[in-house]
Amino acid sequence: MATRAPNPAPTLPCDEIDPRVEALVTELIGRVADKWTMILLELLEDHGQLRFTQIARLVPDISQKMLTQTLRRMERDGMLTRTVHPVVPPRVDYALTPLGASLGEAFCGVWMWAAANLERVQSARDDFDAR
Repeated sequence: MATRAPNPAPTLPCDEIDPRVEALVTELIGRVADKWTMILLELLEDHGQLRFTQIARLVPDISQKMLTQTLRRMERDGMLTRTVHPVVPPRVDYALTPLGASLGEAFCGVWMWAAANLERVQSARDDFDAR
């Protein structure tokens, strides 16, 4: 993932938040919380354009059905492009869009937080488990 910090979002009082924005945030949190989306964002960020079979090989734990569903959702949300080449057999390539790359950058903050707080979280878990 890119390590560049995302541009800060404008802050609005809670009573001024557009309900459409709130709905999108809720939906995207669910999408980002989906491990496959995050794995595919990172994979496409690291490798650039990939064919379906390459992605399947690089993510061996994902089923073909789940890979297809995740790629379709990401394409629908504008996070990636799907290019079908008119050859036999058909070849389909996937690549991140700038929108998808920017979501990966935004999620990078979670990675930085996790790295900075790994020991504190592990200590809290150990304390909890010891009770």
